[in-house]
Amino acid sequence: MKTRVENINKEIIEWAIIRNGKSLEDFYTRYPKVESWVKGETQPTVKQLEEFTHKVHVPFGYVFLPNPPEESIPMPFFRTAQNTSINKVSLNVYHTIQIIQNRQEWLTEYLDDLDFPVLDFVGRFDAKSNYKTIVDDIRGFLKLEQDWAAKLNNWEEALNYLTDKIEDAGIIVTFNGVVGTNNNRPIEVSECRGFVLVNTKAPFMFINATDAKAAQIFTLIHELAHVCLGESAGFDNQNLLPAKDPIEILCDKVAAELLIPDDSFREKWGITQDYRVLSKIFKVSPIVIARRALDMNFISLNRFFDFYNEYMAGFERTKAKQKQTPGGNFYATTRKRVSVRFATFVKSAVNEKKLLYRDAYKLTNLKGNTYNTFVTEHLY
Repeated sequence: MKTRVENINKEIIEWAIIRNGKSLEDFYTRYPKVESWVKGETQPTVKQLEEFTHKVHVPFGYVFLPNPPEESIPMPFFRTAQNTSINKVSLNVYHTIQIIQNRQEWLTEYLDDLDFPVLDFVGRFDAKSNYKTIVDDIRGFLKLEQDWAAKLNNWEEALNYLTDKIEDAGIIVTFNGVVGTNNNRPIEVSECRGFVLVNTKAPFMFINATDAKAAQIFTLIHELAHVCLGESAGFDNQNLLPAKDPIEILCDKVAAELLIPDDSFREKWGITQDYRVLSKIFKVSPIVIARRALDMNFISLNRFFDFYNEYMAGFERTKAKQKQTPGGNFYATTRKRVSVRFATFVKSAVNEKKLLYRDAYKLTNLKGNTYNTFVTEHLY
């Protein structure tokens, strides 16, 4: 005889459905059995209840709580259009933040055990600091030469180069566009371009990998500025513009100055106003050039929007075509999703018998032979 669960809490069931981004009407149309539980017409088996919690992505134990739990994110999440911050995000973004939090908590404890020193550049500045002073400091701890971009071939290389420099400085950088490895749970760029969780031992930066690479480099440095200010945050940066918050505006200025120094840009703009030519000079994308031109009042907001929308529409067309072709290299993607620096620490902890394999699998979202192949063949 199958065990059935009595006294289903209607409030919890419906909270879980709505929390997962579904309307009750649509969900009940697709899963009428769940509606019958809520109405008290039938009672679910334990297996049916487990299947329900899997569908709506809540822990099984949640369905036995008397009231829905309070869930909030550990940082402000800035919205450009609203010019304010919120503490509620979609389930996919929430779970992604949880994944990064879990990694950060483990790594911080592991580095403490190893007596790793704190990163002295974390929180060195505040909202009143001069953006050029912060840029000079970043160039120092990243060991960037003044003309660092000149030796690179293009802005794609510049993104990889800066990512490596940031990880070498002690910051974990992850690029992902889905929750963990679940391609059925995308993270929409319109909601989240990225976020950063800051502490003095193991700051973590998350970049939405489904965003155009053209925009990712700006997000990367914007988040690095947050680390220097000691301020965790998430953001959508719609149209590559910040919310009207002092910290956001300062981080934006830092990103713009580091990627395209204003004195040099002013000089080159006097020679050519072609975004694509300038992008080759500064090794950033044409939309970052357009954004810098807007900052310096060389172009109007309408002109910037026109170019930005045209550029991003082209990116979306290209992305749609790529979906029709076979996927890329799994392990190359995993290097970006997990972070080489983070995975190296996990591997070391396992080898030192300070971390169980099952916990390593959970931290990396990899299992068994896939994990072993990744850490032995694809970290270096």
